[in-house]
Amino acid sequence: MKLYEYAGNLHIHTPYSDGTALHADVARAAAQAGLDFVIVTDHNVWVDGCEGYYDRVLLLVGEEIHDVRRRPQANHLLAYNAEAELAPLAADPQQLIDEVNRRGGFSYLAHPHEYGSPLAPGLNAIRWENWEVTGYVGWEIWNYMSEFKSLLRHKLAAVYYAYFPSRGIRGPFRDTLRHWDQMLAQGWRIAAIGGADAHGEEYSLGPLRRVLFPYEYLFRCVNTHILTQRPLTGNLENDKGLVYDALRHGHTWVGYDLLGDTAGFRFYARSFTNEATVGDELLRAGATKFEVQTPHSGDIRLLVNGRVVARARGQSLQHISADPGAYRVEVYRGGRGWIFRSPVYVV
Repeated sequence: MKLYEYAGNLHIHTPYSDGTALHADVARAAAQAGLDFVIVTDHNVWVDGCEGYYDRVLLLVGEEIHDVRRRPQANHLLAYNAEAELAPLAADPQQLIDEVNRRGGFSYLAHPHEYGSPLAPGLNAIRWENWEVTGYVGWEIWNYMSEFKSLLRHKLAAVYYAYFPSRGIRGPFRDTLRHWDQMLAQGWRIAAIGGADAHGEEYSLGPLRRVLFPYEYLFRCVNTHILTQRPLTGNLENDKGLVYDALRHGHTWVGYDLLGDTAGFRFYARSFTNEATVGDELLRAGATKFEVQTPHSGDIRLLVNGRVVARARGQSLQHISADPGAYRVEVYRGGRGWIFRSPVYVV
């Protein structure tokens, strides 16, 4: 199975909403961090005319859409490839998702579970509330800035993690993983992405003022890796289609690349002559053999419908099962989340 792997970040803001770096500067920071692509998702504004290659990085433009009149804030949707301004539909999340799909786009729920900080009004939790909606592709299971916000329980913690943020970053919220597994067990197909939620803002706490999270730093942390069947060529329209096709079909995993580069991670499922990789459906022709390979040693866990069915320490895991279900992989290093893979659906 010949596949091509690329790493990118899918949740980024510029001065068109509440970020600080313009599109070319975002791409430049991504190039310094070694990413292949980025997708800018400004709040409630779709910025046309900025897509293209910058410093060998493919930059695309989506949108993070929410209802600005809702109090408390909730239901942020990451819309990709819709090619239109859809914020006027934000008050009705189902109508919004349907319109994204009608326009040939697709969507992910942004930071669906979140925990606020009491230190400032702008640090309130922004969760997904309307769980009855359908038609989205998946969830942003790991949002770096959401996790950082949850660490700011008091001023002393804020000062400590401002200087040592990596000591608090542990992985997706347990509520997110638990809810994801519950819905997978009910038959939902939910892919996973992760993102920086990068703004490049300067934060202050009393006399302390600093840019805590420059774009380049965040682009070295929680990223989304994709698999494509053809290589990127440097042509905008061709490569845009390849990236969006991978994201649309859940050919993804979330990697905490600061903990160790997750490039080269692979997960295959085979049943007789049938074969599938992440995001695919596998039709059983007997028992299914699962193979996991990681680029560095870690604690590898294979789960089906939320239940751990195999576990190994090292760089590989193999498991044989006759059961159907949504199979996904988690890998930890030093007790920290490292890799979280979209499922393979065995039927």
